Order: sequence, then C-alpha cells, then structure tokens
Amino acid sequence: MSLRKSATVAVCCALTLGIGTTWAQTGASNSSAYEPMVGQAGKDVIWVPTSQALVDRMLDMAKLTPKDNLVDLGSGDGRLVITAAKRGATARGIEYNPDMVALSRQAAAMEGVTGRATFEQADIFASDFSAATVVTLFLLPELNLRLRPTLLDMKPGTRVVSNSFNMDDWKPDEEAVVTEGCTTYCSAFKWIVPAKVAGTWKLGDKELVLTQTFQMIEGVLRSGGAVQSISDARLDGAQIRFSVSKEHYTGMVNGKEIQGRINGKVTWRATLVEG
Repeated sequence: MSLRKSATVAVCCALTLGIGTTWAQTGASNSSAYEPMVGQAGKDVIWVPTSQALVDRMLDMAKLTPKDNLVDLGSGDGRLVITAAKRGATARGIEYNPDMVALSRQAAAMEGVTGRATFEQADIFASDFSAATVVTLFLLPELNLRLRPTLLDMKPGTRVVSNSFNMDDWKPDEEAVVTEGCTTYCSAFKWIVPAKVAGTWKLGDKELVLTQTFQMIEGVLRSGGAVQSISDARLDGAQIRFSVSKEHYTGMVNGKEIQGRINGKVTWRATLVEG
C-alpha cells in the first residue's frame, strides 16, 4: 500500500477496533449496507484503516478517562470513536463521507455506545472542536500543519495524538511504535497543548522574561542589575518548570498569572505585564 502526497490527497482517520472489516462484511451479507474499501477516495482524502493495537496504544498515550471529551478528526467508519466510548469517554467523530457516518452510527448501536459515541457529517476544517480534551487524527503532514494553529489555540493540557504523521517543528512529547498486531502505519505521536507564556512577567521585585517555541521555553530572571539565565525549562500543558541556579521553580499557568513553588516549599507568583 502506498500514499500519494499532494495538496488534495490525505489519509483521513479510520482508526480500527475489533469490529473492523468483519462487522462491515457481516452487515453487507444481511442487507445492502455500505461497505468501505481501503484506499477509497473522498473529498481530498483516502481511507486507510489502522490496527486495533495502534488504536489502543493511541488512547493509552492520551491517558483517556471517562471524564474526557474526545474528537476524532476524519473518523472514517467510527472505530476509534467507538473504542473511546467503550472506555467510558464521551467521543465524537467528524467525517465528510455521509456513508461512513451512517456506517459509524450503525456500528455504535451494535456496540451499545450510542449514548457516548456520536458522529457528524462535516468538514474538519470548518468544525468547532474547541471543547475537546483529546484530539485524534490520521492526516498527512501538510494537513496536520493546517490544523496546527487551531490545535495550539485549544485549552492548555489538551492531548493531541496522531497516527504516523508529525507536526513539523512542533516536536512530540511522546512517541510510540507498535510491533505486535500492526503491519503498516504503526507509529503514534502525542503532543500536549502548551500554555502561552512568552513575554515579561512580574515576579515580586524581579522580572521573568520568557521566549517560547511550543512547549520549550528559554529566558532570564532579572533582579536589579543582575541577570540570570533559566535552565531545564519546559511546559507540560499549563504546568511550567525551570531552574535558576539552585532554585527549582514549578507552577501552574492560568492566563496572565503563574502560581507555584520554589524547591517545593516557598510559594511564588508572577503576573504577565508585557506579552
């Protein structure tokens, strides 16, 4: 199997679970039910299924819980959405092909998860999924990059998990390769949407000046005429950490405010004054 990279062809999600092709064939034998074909074309997409092993790994990487609201962008026949719903999460699939949407709804009914798994026929680039806590996708890099600004504007801490394709210079927070139960497209990448912290922060009588490249941060702490560079700095969603000399700062970013502790003991608070 091969994929063509172009402006109009992308791999759109059909992230498999056990009901897979077997369910589609069973349905087709009992009625005139629609049966998708691997590699079939759609609106700027082709459909390629993913192994159940990778689906499970992706949801494990997302640390999916029943409290989560998952959105699968390009949900194909609904397999990842149904898997998430069977784990207790609220899950929504966005899929352009109406036949796939109908098939997904039938599969969700067969699996008894219609209360938690929903599907809509829509264009992923014209849809609002800002309330999601987990976003999954199986798109070629150029489409990932089109989505990247939207993803980065989501709530800090939102987990994004992609089958096989990355986000260019937005480096993943976690990578995995499935070696059992998968023969093609067996890797996954996870990102945690970082808080936005670039700017100048007032920290008591000091100034914390930060620059940011996605989850990676650099900066200095100014105190009077002294300037100290920060080190070991990183964002994990809304959590921030960095060191200044022997002082280790951890904290939570909440909009224009950061609160945390130094060396796990002394509290600190910073307010954004320019950014």
